[in-house]
Amino acid sequence: MIKIICVGKIKEKYLSDAVSEYQKRLSKYTKIEIIEIPDSNDENIEKNLTIEKEKIQKYLQDKDYIITLEIEGEMLSSIELSKTIDQIQQHHSNITFIIGGSYGLHDDIKQIANLALSFSRMTFPHQLFRVLLLEQIYRSYRILNHESYHK
Repeated sequence: MIKIICVGKIKEKYLSDAVSEYQKRLSKYTKIEIIEIPDSNDENIEKNLTIEKEKIQKYLQDKDYIITLEIEGEMLSSIELSKTIDQIQQHHSNITFIIGGSYGLHDDIKQIANLALSFSRMTFPHQLFRVLLLEQIYRSYRILNHESYHK
């Protein structure tokens, strides 16, 4: 099972449609759950991160292999990501990806991660990034199943 915990909600219909499309495509390969955590809007950044951390922690289980999405994380090619997902699933029933909000992730969440993953050194809107993550997970399953899609 793939679980994606996201800080923030998708507001634009075109992004929501893309998320739905990739969820549908992924259902052929794995169960997928997307959990939206409301982003905090306090003026104090540390307070925001702490509130979001507490909300994220409610959805984490001991059996989860946790992958945080961080600018400072390890960069993988699509093929390397597919191999990583395959290796993880041999030992863990759940892979949980965590996408932070505007201020990133609290250090406590980063410290419990099994893997910190970066798609780029650039910053992306978290709503758009959710679509990018889903697409790469879908691509990974296509690669693992030797199906055409990956170029």
